[in-house]
Amino acid sequence: MKKLIYILITILLTQATVAQGAFEKANALYRKGNYAGAAQEYESILKGKKESAEVYFNLGNAYYKMGKIAPSVYNFEKALQLDPNNKDAQINLGYAKKMTIDNIKEVPKVGFSKMLYNLTGAYHYNTWAWIAVGFAFAFLAMFIGYYFAGSTLIKRVFFFAMFVMLLVIVISVLSAVFVKSVENNQHPAIVFAEVIAVKSEPSQNSEDAFVLHEGTKVNVLETVDNWKKIELADDSVGWIESSAIKEVK
Repeated sequence: MKKLIYILITILLTQATVAQGAFEKANALYRKGNYAGAAQEYESILKGKKESAEVYFNLGNAYYKMGKIAPSVYNFEKALQLDPNNKDAQINLGYAKKMTIDNIKEVPKVGFSKMLYNLTGAYHYNTWAWIAVGFAFAFLAMFIGYYFAGSTLIKRVFFFAMFVMLLVIVISVLSAVFVKSVENNQHPAIVFAEVIAVKSEPSQNSEDAFVLHEGTKVNVLETVDNWKKIELADDSVGWIESSAIKEVK
């Protein structure tokens, strides 16, 4: 049993060393201006199931330098899937999107759910979870203060503080659950075809609904055979061939 454990540890360490070596090689190629070579090395790391926000971010930069819009946008989106608070990825994604042809304006949505998401969606659900954990420790500190307080007035202050902490914890947990449920219902994808006609029905013989170009972000609603029903930020809906897009998650 011990030998098996040692073998597994050796294999994992070897894989990590190989991945680190490939990452350093890719970075060196990038610094030399060999963006195609760097992209190839980053892709090899991902093929080895060694995903990380840093690899996707660097790969997005390499494709951006080569003027490849769709792969650049896609990899920045993947980096943000793993690290939603990555400011560099957010900024570079904005630069990459400026290279896209389609200028789709988001339609303001109304309703209680939209209003609620506007309030809670500013933070990732993991951030809300950490907020809940932080206030849980604060609640514990207030409880200890309440328990050891010598006067009635001080006890009341600590009790009120405990109530506030508990309220924040509940709000944070509910916000995390709500944001996660909303994001789970989102299935973003990036158009990789240089130009593609989106159909009104899942058939080549159906009428064209609109035309999209590479790098545009869509939301996948449904799959029928080799067709995907997509929705744009302006609420436009149509059917696109599965091979024309690449789903982010």
